[in-house]
Amino acid sequence: MGRTILYDYWRSSASYRLRIALNLAGIAYISVPVDLVMGEHKTPAHLARNPQGLVPVLEIDGLRLTQSLAILDYLNETRHLGFLPEDPSKRAMARALAQSVAVDVHPVCNLQVAKHATSLSGGAKDMPQAWMQHFIRPGLEAFEALLENVPQAPFCTGSTPGLADICLMPQLYNARRWEADFSDLPRICAVETACAALPAFASAFPEQPS
Repeated sequence: MGRTILYDYWRSSASYRLRIALNLAGIAYISVPVDLVMGEHKTPAHLARNPQGLVPVLEIDGLRLTQSLAILDYLNETRHLGFLPEDPSKRAMARALAQSVAVDVHPVCNLQVAKHATSLSGGAKDMPQAWMQHFIRPGLEAFEALLENVPQAPFCTGSTPGLADICLMPQLYNARRWEADFSDLPRICAVETACAALPAFASAFPEQPS
C-alpha cells in the first residue's frame, strides 16, 4: 500500500491528535510539514490534497484522508485500537467528551479564526490571548464536569487511552500556551499525568522546527 504520510503542522491540535494515534497504533509515518503561518495550507499543492486547506491530511492504505475525527475513526476501525468502549452508552459518553473539545472548543480557537478576530478588533495586541482564554477555560470546565459521569481508571474512559484522551491532550497544550489555567480541575490534571507518562503521547508533543 506504500508509505504512510502525514501532512502536519507542529502546533495544529488536529495534527497533534493524529500523531498520538499513529504512535499508539505503532504505525510508522513520514511527516511532511505544512507551515500554516507561512500560508502553505492555501497553496495549490496543498489544496489539491485537501480542498478545505486544512491539516492534517493522512495518506495511508492507498487512501488520502482528511478531518482528524474521521481519520481517528478509520484507524480505530481498521487497526482495532480500542479507542472507544464497547458498551454503546459508554461509547456515546466517550464521543461526547472528545467532541466537546474537537467540535466546540477547537474550531473557534484555530489560527485563522483567531487571526480574523484580531483583525476585526483593529489588531489589538491582547486580543489573541483574551480570545483563547474566553473559550478554552469554559471548555475545560465542561470537560471536567463531563468526566464526573465516568469512572477514572486512569484515562478519561478506561484503563487505556482512548478518543477523549487523544482530543484532550492537544487542548491542554493550547491552554498552557495561552495561559488558560486548569490546575484546579483535578480529573483533567490526573488524565494529563497518565497520558504524559506514555511514550506515544510524549513523542507526539509539539516541538518547534529547528
